[in-house]
Amino acid sequence: MQYETHAHPFAPVMDENCRVLILGSFPSVKSRENAFYYGHPQNRFWKVLAAILNEDEPKTIEEKKSVLLRHHIALWDVIAHCDIVGSGDSSIKNAVPNDLRVVLDKAQIRHVFLNGQTAAKLYQKHHADLSIAYDVLPSTSPANAQWRLDRLIAAWREQILPKIAE
Repeated sequence: MQYETHAHPFAPVMDENCRVLILGSFPSVKSRENAFYYGHPQNRFWKVLAAILNEDEPKTIEEKKSVLLRHHIALWDVIAHCDIVGSGDSSIKNAVPNDLRVVLDKAQIRHVFLNGQTAAKLYQKHHADLSIAYDVLPSTSPANAQWRLDRLIAAWREQILPKIAE
């Protein structure tokens, strides 16, 4: 495979009531094909989120948006466009960041959560000037096989639930 240049294909999920922002790195091939975040069937994002929020796992894009907004969670990615090989986060180069002010200026974001180390590194590189608290969560990607689903749920629950409740 070779590098391809891709622009981020979808808008952030958010409204003015959102209190936390979850950022990934850049949509996978499957997510781009499915036109929504965490679209790969093996990615555990929606399973983890449903478990920590005591919701049924959402299946449709509208159900996913509804779960997020009902719990005051905004969702986006750090990168607006980049060169990437397939879905490999480790291959990302020539990254141009999203303008996070699009979300931060319209919502009541008090805390940012980064889904995995690549999102964290990209955030720290491109958004170090933001004066908002953030935490790095273990990635829900299927590539993060060392984290079983139960461990992911526990780690995410411990970090996210207190911030949603604030």
